[in-house]
Amino acid sequence: MLGTLWAGTLRTWHFADTFVDIWPVLGLCVAKVVLRGRGAKYKSTEHMKKKRWVIKLGTGLLTRKNGEIDKRQIASLIEQVAALVKDGIEVILVSSGAISAGMTAMSLSERPKSTTELQACATVGQIELMSEYQRCLRKHDMLGAQLLLTHANLDSRSCCHNATRTLEHLLSQKKFLPIINENDGIASEEIKVGDNDRLSAYVAALAQAGLLVILSSVDGLMSLPDGTGELIPLVREIDDNLRRLAGGAATQRNVGGMATKLMAAEIAAGVGAETIIANGRTPRILAAIAGEDFIGTTFRLRKPKA
Repeated sequence: MLGTLWAGTLRTWHFADTFVDIWPVLGLCVAKVVLRGRGAKYKSTEHMKKKRWVIKLGTGLLTRKNGEIDKRQIASLIEQVAALVKDGIEVILVSSGAISAGMTAMSLSERPKSTTELQACATVGQIELMSEYQRCLRKHDMLGAQLLLTHANLDSRSCCHNATRTLEHLLSQKKFLPIINENDGIASEEIKVGDNDRLSAYVAALAQAGLLVILSSVDGLMSLPDGTGELIPLVREIDDNLRRLAGGAATQRNVGGMATKLMAAEIAAGVGAETIIANGRTPRILAAIAGEDFIGTTFRLRKPKA
């Protein structure tokens, strides 16, 4: 099902047109959710009209420089997510950070090179991370719901159907926050997505989200390849010139970079979703995005023709 898409991902970035055709094949019908919240904090902006958001949280955002989980940061982000949910926005988190948290717990200063060690780090770190999410969510009368995916899951019609049904049910309850990560504990090079930027875009497509928000430790796409220069606030088309501005991953603990974020924006555009890249350490960043008064890059790409 997604085989063509994955092959396209490996060869070139121009694969969004393939992605659009998946969902009619699957026959998935995602119900539209009516915004019922009253007394919303935010004015009726275009972003608030997008009633389902996928929010991706990067490793550098969730952990300190020494790799430890940044509990204060997670608490702040969950508080903001809870406010969105209260105001009628359905939120799905795609969370990085498990391997980094596992590295710290296992006293590793450098990212392991062997698959076995990486998988072990993921299994240890995922529990650490989810425990902190759960602790913060309980303060807002919510609970986290973990879903771990691999490339093989996304390439399976039945798995995609089951994942969609699970997400729909959880979101309909209004008190559960789906938290998705790649299943790094079993994923190998042959069956892994590779980075959570693209995973978040696949989730946005799976859930038919209207908005993909990628939060990391950068303000957005900058005008120079080294990440300096001026912020580019709006992108309507991704071409080769724009791709040259994307750099690679910055640290031992994360695997994404601006290049994978651009790829994610293209994937999301395939189902008509807008993408925003912003700095997750900006105070009240999610409230600012909801109010459309934020510093970041918005990708408002044209949906490819079917």
